Amino acid sequence: MNLCKRVHNANYYNSIYDIPKHIWNELDCENNLYFNPKYLSAIAESHPNIDFRYVVLFDDNKNAKAFATIQVVHFYLDSVQNELQSFIEQIKKLGRKFGILSKQTSFKILTCGNTFVSGEHGFFIKGNQNKQKVIKELAKSVVHLVDKENAFAYKISGFMLKDFVQESLSMTDELLEYHYHSFNVEPNMLLAIDKEWIDFNGYLAAMKTKFRVKAKKAMELSLPLEIVEINMSNLKDYLPQMKKLYKNVSSKAGFNLGTFNLESYQKLKQNLGDNYIIRGYILKQKLVGFLSGLINQNQLDAHFVGIDYKYNRKYAIYQRMLYDYISIALEKKVEHINFGRTASEIKSSVGAVPQDLTIYLRHKRHIPNKILSFFINKIQPTPFQQKFPFKAKTLVVKP
Repeated sequence: MNLCKRVHNANYYNSIYDIPKHIWNELDCENNLYFNPKYLSAIAESHPNIDFRYVVLFDDNKNAKAFATIQVVHFYLDSVQNELQSFIEQIKKLGRKFGILSKQTSFKILTCGNTFVSGEHGFFIKGNQNKQKVIKELAKSVVHLVDKENAFAYKISGFMLKDFVQESLSMTDELLEYHYHSFNVEPNMLLAIDKEWIDFNGYLAAMKTKFRVKAKKAMELSLPLEIVEINMSNLKDYLPQMKKLYKNVSSKAGFNLGTFNLESYQKLKQNLGDNYIIRGYILKQKLVGFLSGLINQNQLDAHFVGIDYKYNRKYAIYQRMLYDYISIALEKKVEHINFGRTASEIKSSVGAVPQDLTIYLRHKRHIPNKILSFFINKIQPTPFQQKFPFKAKTLVVKP
């Protein structure tokens, strides 16, 4: 067991398998699949280029009270390919002038959170705890891991804690006292499943005419697509093409914190079974799209998708995927769909609404952290026009 057991109330683990069973029992977090060893091991084993660490915090009685996943990702300023590019050039010039940026412009960011999924999926705090206090302790333990434990063979450039929802900010804004900078990122797009939607037809019936016609048109255009469930028996056959389709989508992002390795699907399907869903879209025996998602408690989380954009418009591939996520949610009887970030406007057209997310970031050194604040202040979520596809419900007032 490679375990660093130090500090006040924190244990550090290099492998998910090093965490004793009794700690998992004390945390009682495994019903949330993002904090289940089956999910965590699948992600870590499929990304050997990322250093994973795990932190467990304990109360005064030495009982586990919180758990966090940590990844060190390599962030390159040159990877930013959106409207911030011109500002990035100014940052690079300024940084090199003061000798705090190399030509490589690579930052090793210690991230507390889930690199591949948006939302509060990187840290678990037991319900009977003072969350404000625990988040402070977590921030201290992350710094301690770097400064005292020498857990990494390279220098860490900065620290990131992601993605906090609005309701958590009264607690997490304490991080500003530790010289973190906060900024909003693209929101999660969430759809609440109405209990009156018995099936997909019920969902369509709740829509305004304009949006119902649009949905039916997309379903009609996508009729030539053969839809297949991708499982352990056929995943290897589809993976090579899935990787190309995923790259089509990921290359359009302004920047990616980390590139997801689709080989993870083999472990995720093996470990999570029917809770992990992968669906392929085939046109004339050719894979032209795929979706993936996780059933976690009462929610369906849309994960990565791949699209052949040459056929996307003609066959409404992406729109069909969004409606299929809704069909899956209805079939699985979940309460919400988290469509994730990006393409916010089209997601709002199927009924999703934004959930703001906040990230906290700071550079390890004082002067770069000051410069970082100028960069942070420029970051704003991409504006979009929110659509409202559902009819207004008629309220029945009891006499």
